Amino acid sequence: MQYPEWIWHNGAIKRWEEATTHVMSHALHYGSSVFEGIRSYETPDGPAIFRLTDHNTRLLASARIYDMPMPYGVAEINAACREVMRRNGLGKAYLRPFAFRGLGGFGLSADTPVDMSVAAWEMGPYLGAGVLEAGIDACVSSWQRFAPNTIPAGAKAGGNYLSGQLVAREARRLGFGEGIALASTGLLSEGAGENLFLVFDGALHTTPVSAALLNGITRNSIIRLARDVGIEVVERDLPREYLYLCDELFMCGTAAEITPIRSVDGRQVGAGKPGPLTQRIQELFFGLFDGSTPDRYGWLEPLDA
Repeated sequence: MQYPEWIWHNGAIKRWEEATTHVMSHALHYGSSVFEGIRSYETPDGPAIFRLTDHNTRLLASARIYDMPMPYGVAEINAACREVMRRNGLGKAYLRPFAFRGLGGFGLSADTPVDMSVAAWEMGPYLGAGVLEAGIDACVSSWQRFAPNTIPAGAKAGGNYLSGQLVAREARRLGFGEGIALASTGLLSEGAGENLFLVFDGALHTTPVSAALLNGITRNSIIRLARDVGIEVVERDLPREYLYLCDELFMCGTAAEITPIRSVDGRQVGAGKPGPLTQRIQELFFGLFDGSTPDRYGWLEPLDA
């Protein structure tokens, strides 16, 4: 990977290689970090960061769940995101605000300073070239999501993604593009790092936040865009076998954007290619960035604001 030249770290822009932390930092040992993934896009009015404020508001909410005092507010983190993009000369990019418990005490409940960084780099489709057009083959993982009242799925915390790593690496080992996890109930949860939408009779069906999933910002965007144009959206518990019965299926997330799924566990989904409603949702979503979908919610936050 070609790393960018500059990164924002603890309040200042530094060279990438200078943004270091100690090997005894709390987060390295206990997973005590929170983060966001944010994309910026080129638009007719110049580069814009998609739902920047909403992402960084969620970052602070994740920190609050884990009792992690944040050294910066949303406005300061937004400014850091813009600054690191400008210093690296980026327009279309992926941003990673990241806060973690640094070097201090060594126990689980130890008081430590909270360090923070913001990185930005160019990133194409998360699940591989061409997948937004052709779709992927997915599998249901043997690994389940954590049960309620064990780990808070509503926080975007580093330790939560140990579960996603197991799901994703198992899928790759078995030759699939991505894995799908069940909740502890045996019902559908989400992908390794993506939310799910199933299509039945022209309506979108998605699993609820109670299914051990992160309430994704892309998920929320799709729900609102779909309802704006009269597409029905149903949030409900869904059993595993509905993956084999739905007309269409796709994953979504900041990194994955809107990735169609053409088969699950070797069973073809619908026609075995991206369906008409999936394509319509892609048009609505990506239309925000080429101007064909009105940004009525103020989701596009200009780089040069």
